[in-house]
Amino acid sequence: MLPLQGIRVLDLSRVLSGPFCTMTLADLGAEVIKIERPGGDDTRHFAPLVKGESTYFLSINRNKKSVVVDMKTEQGQQIIWELLARSDVVVENFRPGTLERLGFGWEAIHERYPAVILASISGYGQTGPLASRPGYDLIAQGEGGLMDVTGDVGGPPVKVGFSVADIGTGMWAVIGILAALMTRAGTGQGNHVDVSLLETVTSWQTYFATAALIAGHHPQRLGSAHQGIAPYQSFEASDGYFNLAVGNDSLWPRFCDVLDGIYEGEKWYRLADYDTNNKRVQRRAELAEQLNAIFRAQPRHFWLELFQKAGIPAGSVDAIEEVARNPQLLARQMIEHVEHQVIGQMPVFHTPITFSNMERVSPVAPPLLGENTEEVLRGLGIVP
Repeated sequence: MLPLQGIRVLDLSRVLSGPFCTMTLADLGAEVIKIERPGGDDTRHFAPLVKGESTYFLSINRNKKSVVVDMKTEQGQQIIWELLARSDVVVENFRPGTLERLGFGWEAIHERYPAVILASISGYGQTGPLASRPGYDLIAQGEGGLMDVTGDVGGPPVKVGFSVADIGTGMWAVIGILAALMTRAGTGQGNHVDVSLLETVTSWQTYFATAALIAGHHPQRLGSAHQGIAPYQSFEASDGYFNLAVGNDSLWPRFCDVLDGIYEGEKWYRLADYDTNNKRVQRRAELAEQLNAIFRAQPRHFWLELFQKAGIPAGSVDAIEEVARNPQLLARQMIEHVEHQVIGQMPVFHTPITFSNMERVSPVAPPLLGENTEEVLRGLGIVP
């Protein structure tokens, strides 16, 4: 049995945060009907394109049905109400107030269909002085404090490489929806789940927030390094970068033993200046510079094999093409291939949850624009 088998989701969202949420629900077995305006989701036009299909759209819309509806027309609104009557969950990421103006606000939905759950994803939440502002991942990373602690020492703030605020908010929406489904099982009542990009990023501050707000210790930008552990960062090999995590003082002697076996210079790392983590943190920059001078002499695999044998945590900094060949991911069936009607075989990354006694959805390629419109409307008794 699939975890969310029998649950129908009406997906009114577009771009990234909402579609990531509904794709996750689809991966867990829910039936997801994606409503697209004439012309389609914005991301259908995002580059790069392969045979006219956007790889961006393909990444977050598998296992869904695409139905084209103009929600601004009377007929389109009638279709949405018909679908709402048959749905358990509605997901939207319009700017707050937009859904109400279309006639589908929480009060209207809850009055007609009290068991329906509405999940609203926005930049700042449905209430508060900034609620009406549009939400963008970059802005949330900045205002939520993430960029202030990301970047090189002495350098400008840097955003994370991909849209973690959007994706993380989609994940919180999934958690909220699952909680609302559990509550509904006991009460019969739906809930309005309200999640925002700003609160998502802020919630991730965890130990940085307590250090700043309780101890008065403001975290600094340290590149890939750790605030309180050294060496714990990326280092440069002859063919790329790898991460090394000498996470405690018991690992340091083992690390020194590895260096003893290959380094012919002065054993500076054996000095008392480096024998405790606190001392190493105080000399982090100096330590990293001297280690990089050693590591640049050999390729990544050389160092990783040595550290693995010694029981020292380390891993390569891989490009996505290398990630897709990772034998651990292949063994765990994280990556599968599906047949898309236009581009043919394409890889998909599973939602990374494995169950002992529940099935996992076999992935289906993302739909073409309006691919399921006739099927769904006929199911409603409406001839398109």
